Amino acid sequence: MKAASPLRLAFAGMFAMAVAMGIGRFVYTPILPGMMEELGLSTADAGWIASANYLGYLIGALAAAGSWAHGRERLLMFSSLAASAILAGAMGLTGSMAAFLLIRFLAGLASAFVMVFMSSIVFGHLLAANRNNLQALHFGGVGLGIAASSALLAILVTEHAGWAAGWLWSAVISACGFAVVALLVGSTAPANGVAGREPALPNDRSLIKIIVAYGLFGFGYVVTATFLVAIVRQGGGGRVFEATVWMVTGLAGFPSVWLWQKISARIGLYAAYAVGCIVEVVGVTASVAMGGTIGPLLGGLLLGITFIAITALGLQTARQLVPQAPRRIFAVMTASFGVGQIVGPIVAGLLAQASGDFFLASIVAAVVLLVSGAITWSAAPKSP
Repeated sequence: MKAASPLRLAFAGMFAMAVAMGIGRFVYTPILPGMMEELGLSTADAGWIASANYLGYLIGALAAAGSWAHGRERLLMFSSLAASAILAGAMGLTGSMAAFLLIRFLAGLASAFVMVFMSSIVFGHLLAANRNNLQALHFGGVGLGIAASSALLAILVTEHAGWAAGWLWSAVISACGFAVVALLVGSTAPANGVAGREPALPNDRSLIKIIVAYGLFGFGYVVTATFLVAIVRQGGGGRVFEATVWMVTGLAGFPSVWLWQKISARIGLYAAYAVGCIVEVVGVTASVAMGGTIGPLLGGLLLGITFIAITALGLQTARQLVPQAPRRIFAVMTASFGVGQIVGPIVAGLLAQASGDFFLASIVAAVVLLVSGAITWSAAPKSP
């Protein structure tokens, strides 16, 4: 099959990530406060729904690591992208807690498949064309999707629409994104330079540290990423301000990978990851420790400018350690990330329910982020 150009594939990856991750995963954040108010969901309920999504993400990542997917990456990616749009619409057609758990679980599965298989398609061709600089465009799709969902929320606020409309319109936007991805990808197949099945991962100390740190990062970032808009509403911010905070998060996320790639080129991948964690700690803490509008806006800004980039830096660090098994290490890292994401919302939801706010949950997340950065820093190769 003839491959699309590297730039075209990077744009395809950007739109796929916008649909499956920016919208499919994170549109739950701006819609959640409305669901809690109109359906009477508790913070613990909200945490369980989020964790169901992350459980699906974990299982999807583990499944994607298997050899069964070899040669089927393109089909699986498109099927999962379509499923992401359908499942978003399904969320707006029910009010059942059991249905929410099932739908978000399946949506997590779909998003993991898109993340692993689309990235394996895009990164393989970018590597072959020596255009790894375009990875930033691919990952920028997460920020694009978050910004799109915040713009949607702002429009729905002016129309006084309920939470269900947010899901239904998210499905429409996702379907449009699917069409764009199909047009851009064309008949392009994966090209990771590995013939047949990939080898098993080595028992390397630095690799194990990176995998563990990545899981801790999944826990640390997800508390704010899941509950930021709920934190704003709990603090008395209006719905327009909620949309503004989430918009700031998305817009900051769009160029973040490019920015941190520049930083990592100067100080190294490991150091950039650790510094990124410290910056995010400031944002996570500010979102609950600073009153008024400054805290949430600073929290959204620093979350957006770090969490997508740190996700990318972690994956790049692992791939650098295991270049001969790109899809397998990508899937294992995504699975580790998924474990942290499952535990994070449950712990945060229970802590928030017990304490009455998200302060304690956010401080716990900040500490975990610091530990993740420290472990990654310790995994850096030592100079002779």
